[in-house]
Amino acid sequence: MKSKQSAATAKAPAPGESADAINRHLGARVKQLRTERGWSLEDLAGASGVSRSMLSQIEREQANPTLAVTQRIAQSFSMSLGDLLESPGATSSITVIRAEDRAYHYRSDKNCRIRTLSPLNLEKDVEFYEVQLQPGGALRSAPHFEGTREFLTVESGQVRVESGTDAETLHRGDSVSYRADVPHAIVNIGRTEASVFLVDIYR
Repeated sequence: MKSKQSAATAKAPAPGESADAINRHLGARVKQLRTERGWSLEDLAGASGVSRSMLSQIEREQANPTLAVTQRIAQSFSMSLGDLLESPGATSSITVIRAEDRAYHYRSDKNCRIRTLSPLNLEKDVEFYEVQLQPGGALRSAPHFEGTREFLTVESGQVRVESGTDAETLHRGDSVSYRADVPHAIVNIGRTEASVFLVDIYR
C-alpha cells in the first residue's frame, strides 16, 4: 500500500530541470521508499551496498550520486532507474544535460574523463558517453552482458580499440562497432588528448 506523498515528493522534476531539482526529487523519493518499507538507513545500506553516510547525504540533498550509485539504490528497491527517477509532473518532451552538470560526470581522473550524455532515468538498454583520454590513457572494461555491443566515433586524436583478441587503430572522424561482451578497451595511442563518443547497446 502506498502512503500519501509528502509535499517534498508531490511533484517530481520535469526533464531539463537542474541537477539540484533532480537531487531534491531523488532525496525525497529515496526517503519515501525507505520509510514505506520500514527500513532504517542501515537496512538500505545493506541492501544497496551504498554507505549509510552517502544515503543520508542523498536524502538531505547534499550529494550528487553517480549513475552507478543511483542504479544500486534502484535495484535495492527492485526498481529500474526510470521508476526511481520517475517524473510524473513532466510537461516537456525535451531533456537537457548541461555541460557543467557534475551529476553526469561519471568518472574523472588524470588519464580518463567520462561524462554521461544520456538521461539518468533512461532504461538500461542504451548508454551514451563522452570519453576523453590523455596520451597513454586507457579505458579498459570487463565483459558486459552477453550480446552487448559498443559504437564509437573519434572526435579528436588517435585511439586503438581492442575487443577480445582483435584491435583497430582509429583517427578523427572514424567510427567503429565491436563486441563488448568480451574484455575490451579504448587506448589513446597519440601524442595529444583523444576525445570519443561511445554508445553501449545492451541486448
